[in-house]
Amino acid sequence: MAQVLHLTGPVLVGREEERPEAWVIGGRLTFERPAGDHDVQTVDGWVLPGLVDAHCHVGLVATGAADFETAEAQAVTDREAGTLLIRDAGSPSDTRWVDDRADLPKIIRAGRHIARPRRYIRNYAWEVEPENLVERVRLEARAGDGWVKLVGDWIDRDAGDLMPCWPVDVLTEAVAAAHEEGARVTAHCFGEQSLRDFAAAGTDCIEHATGLVPETVEAFAAQGIAIVPTLVNIDTFPQIAEPAREKFPDYHRHMLDLHARRYETVAAAHEAGVPVYVGTDAGGSLPHGLAAEEVERLTRCGFSAVEAIDAATWGARAWLGRPGLEEGADADLVVYAADPRLDVGVLAYPSEIVLRGVVV
Repeated sequence: MAQVLHLTGPVLVGREEERPEAWVIGGRLTFERPAGDHDVQTVDGWVLPGLVDAHCHVGLVATGAADFETAEAQAVTDREAGTLLIRDAGSPSDTRWVDDRADLPKIIRAGRHIARPRRYIRNYAWEVEPENLVERVRLEARAGDGWVKLVGDWIDRDAGDLMPCWPVDVLTEAVAAAHEEGARVTAHCFGEQSLRDFAAAGTDCIEHATGLVPETVEAFAAQGIAIVPTLVNIDTFPQIAEPAREKFPDYHRHMLDLHARRYETVAAAHEAGVPVYVGTDAGGSLPHGLAAEEVERLTRCGFSAVEAIDAATWGARAWLGRPGLEEGADADLVVYAADPRLDVGVLAYPSEIVLRGVVV
């Protein structure tokens, strides 16, 4: 006798749509009551698509690539927090083995970071000079799952502050090359000028985006450039900047200023219509499993509860080209004992997690 999950709902299939109930049969979601005899397991509660962490690094630790056990533990931690779809925004680890594990979240990879030599964290990125950027972008576009990740700015020790990493003409050629390979481009950007350059180059997305100002907010909105603010990571800017206080005071002041206006920056982008999605920057120095905290941070930026949830569920999945709670889709979903639309804090306490139709 086939086992069936009966989701008694409400099943939140969209920002403005819910269904009273649904079923999971053979790992797939359906809204049609199954005929015949089945071993039915009832699951009560508010149902959302599995959460999305659109900036997450499985297989990355502070020193570079993680060992297998650590990478596996990272993926399990995300799953147990309800994150069932990850856009891995750059990793030196080969995590293709995760695709063979039905018990681990699905990953969309951006290949490995691409950075300038000595202008990013050691052991994280392919380090290339501008004349080799286009070639490296093509290689990473082919190695990833439709995304390429560039490091757009970093501290320049000669200048003593954040500076863009790439000439605009080379950057524009690199973005075009990624698009020719069928990949979208995202970039790590803290400061103001790199955002102008990436907008001019036609990027698809920016990570962090702390340096947005009215000029670039307008450009991002007009071009449909998405941002993944990683506010739980931006919380750490004071700690990142503190060691540079004496040697690089301009950088120190700059980072503190970006941190101080972080919520206002994201609020201005959101109000202007810039697409905003949830990402945590887990891996490296930040722990995994923080997607619910990032949703809460968006509410500090003026997002309604539904808008903040959308940035981690329905909207994020549509942006990444992956289904949510749709007829016939893989049953990747999270169940809560209370309505998260009334209190996004509920997202931190899933009562049931279903991945590929299996209660995990």
